[in-house]
Amino acid sequence: VILAHLIWDNLIYEDPATGQFKPELATAWKWESPTSLLLDLRHDVKFQNGDPFTAADVAFTFNYMTAPDSKVITRQNVDWIKGAQKVSDYQVRIQLKAPFPAALEYLAGPLPIYPEAYFRKVGPEGFSKAPVGTGPYRVTSIQPGVGVTLVKNSNYFSGSPLGQPKIGTIRFVVIPDPETRAAQLMTGAVDWIWRVPADQAQSLKATPNLTVAGGETMRIGFLTMDDQGTSAPNSPFRDVRVRQAVNYAVNRAALANDLVRGGSQPIYAPCFHTQFGCDASVALRYGYDPAKARELLKEAGYPNGFETDLYAYRERDYAEAIIGDLRK
Repeated sequence: VILAHLIWDNLIYEDPATGQFKPELATAWKWESPTSLLLDLRHDVKFQNGDPFTAADVAFTFNYMTAPDSKVITRQNVDWIKGAQKVSDYQVRIQLKAPFPAALEYLAGPLPIYPEAYFRKVGPEGFSKAPVGTGPYRVTSIQPGVGVTLVKNSNYFSGSPLGQPKIGTIRFVVIPDPETRAAQLMTGAVDWIWRVPADQAQSLKATPNLTVAGGETMRIGFLTMDDQGTSAPNSPFRDVRVRQAVNYAVNRAALANDLVRGGSQPIYAPCFHTQFGCDASVALRYGYDPAKARELLKEAGYPNGFETDLYAYRERDYAEAIIGDLRK
């Protein structure tokens, strides 16, 4: 996420302080219809390899991302786009599959623009090893499992809402162990670390020359149960009472307060409160009620509970805390 915002620009910038959409690579935009968005582009932008940025690059990027045979992993970021057409060198039209109220927010988020000529030359694999964007920093070295080195883009366009790059070289290093990360920070081997465990953050606050900053991100952790409706006929999760029991059994407040400690809050809707159109006021809220959970399990025919598998791809301590709640 951090690298993406350093290497690439978005078409639209979302001001984090106000939530307003402002020009970035696009200078203006208008809805021609509920499914057609016309954007005017900047004339003074170049990619880090010297190629000029034009509407052809925008159209290529979106048409590549939405192609059925592309290897884009996060296809949900673009599955609302039908296609894109170059109208002129600095005007592009994006066609939507259907009206999508969050279109501008997506264009201001996870959708970098690729240089068409360079991407066609090196292909997806070559691009992953030597990416090129229009952003304030360009990649000079990628070492899998070791780190990434960036240097400031001296030709970065003026007037960017991101401002001009001030640090000459930025080196991101991979340090898997939290204790080692903290030790290197305290010795000056690195200048900044993130994803600091809450207990470690408290001890680092006592170090005079260090600043510990905490805050919420828009990452939402969630638990799904038979969300595709494809579980086996005898799966306990096909019973709504079992799913309700799981919701009552998980202590969301404890997860937020004891594990994250100030950088999180329980969320009851599949969106973050600062996102466009997010209204959690009518969302169903489950309080922490283990007794109610056991009662529902009994009604569903599982008075002694049952065994199941829980799969989590990150934040092992959070997953273990949820497992602990479910075991009760």
